[in-house]
Order: sequence, then C-alpha cells, then structure tokens
Amino acid sequence: MTYAMADLHGRYDLFRQVLEQIDFSEDDDLYILGDIVDRGPEPVRLLQDLMGRANVFPVMGNHDFMALDTVRRLNVEITAENCDSYLDRDLMEQSLQWQLDGGRVTMEQMRSLPPEQRGDLLDYIADFPLYETAETEQGIFVLVHAGLGNYSPDKKLSEYSLEETAFIRSDPGMQLAEDGLFLITGHTPTLSLTGKAEILRQGSHFCIDCGAPFPQGRLACLCLDTLEAFYA
Repeated sequence: MTYAMADLHGRYDLFRQVLEQIDFSEDDDLYILGDIVDRGPEPVRLLQDLMGRANVFPVMGNHDFMALDTVRRLNVEITAENCDSYLDRDLMEQSLQWQLDGGRVTMEQMRSLPPEQRGDLLDYIADFPLYETAETEQGIFVLVHAGLGNYSPDKKLSEYSLEETAFIRSDPGMQLAEDGLFLITGHTPTLSLTGKAEILRQGSHFCIDCGAPFPQGRLACLCLDTLEAFYA
C-alpha cells in the first residue's frame, strides 16, 4: 500500500501510533509532505527514524528548510577572524524568528548531537525534493508541502520554486487541470479551514495537515490506494 502524511512536527509518538494502525511494513511506501521538525517534542528522534527507512519519502517543508538553513549557518566555528562577518544581523534575526516559530526544540536537540550525527541529519534534510509523485489504481498523485503557488497548467512541476512549493499556501479548492491527477498538500491545518481535525477533500485536492502539534489536532494518514483515512 502507498500512504501519505504531512506536518508531523516532532510528534514521534503519533507517527508510531499511525504506523501500528496501518500495519506499515517494508512492502509499503510512505510519503511525508514536509514539516517533520519543530513544535513537537521529538523532531530529531523522528528524523533519525525516517532516515533509516528506505521506503519513506519526505518532501521539503518550510520548517524543514528553515531548520536546515539556520543550523547549517550556525554550525560553524566562530573565530576572531570571522566573528565580525559571520554573526551578522540577518543570521541573528533568522535564528530568532525560527525559534519563535517552534524551532527551539529542534535547535536544542540538534546541538546535543555529536557533530557527525548532526551533519548526517542535515545532509538527509538537504536531499528532500520539493515534490513527489505516486501512482495507484486511483490515479496519479502530486505530493507537495504547501501547494503549487502561482499555478499554471502549462508549468512543469520541476519549474516550481521552493517558495511556491513549501511556503505559499494553496487554496483548498485549487484543482489540477489534467484529469486523473490528484493534489495532496499539507502546511495549512484543516482546523483553520473547517474547525475539524479531519482530512479535507475538495474535488481532486486533499488537504491532510490535521494539526498534529496542537491540542485539538491529530496526525492524519491517507492511503492512496483506497483513499481511506487514519488518525492518531
């Protein structure tokens, strides 16, 4: 079976619960639509688990990118020779903004790792693509974190930028022009759209971020073969 989740935000506990529900095995595939880190209590443990699974395919979320960019910029030995140019206002503001947006737990856990392990995790995140596609008997699924910003039916998926795929929020009613194509997005919690922690489907568009890190939220998982939803 083929599955999709989004916006786990460090909720390793909910991730494990969903895997048990779906009886996830090496014969299955799982796509994770970004925002693995930040806000929740165990972002690094979650990353380490995913990194060891050959059948899990993450895409880049805005929080993943912010963590990667900030930690890499801070992960440099500061000396008398480079301190004036390295510790600039832009880096300090970026670091503060990321921490205020839920990145503090990720930063603290990254800093506690041995340098080699931290480097391996950063390299793992750096390899996240901006989108994935998957095909089942239901059709072809385009899996992306935030959406396809500035969408045009004439625009190739490979032409969308990081800003357009990981940051710009998509309209829940947005539809891909080609028949047989489904769009699956995260980024915008359905709690903020409908008041319910449930997958929202409008036509061929599935919004599957159900607010896992929030008190009223849940982690959702969509089976792409049957369109059945699972929650923890």
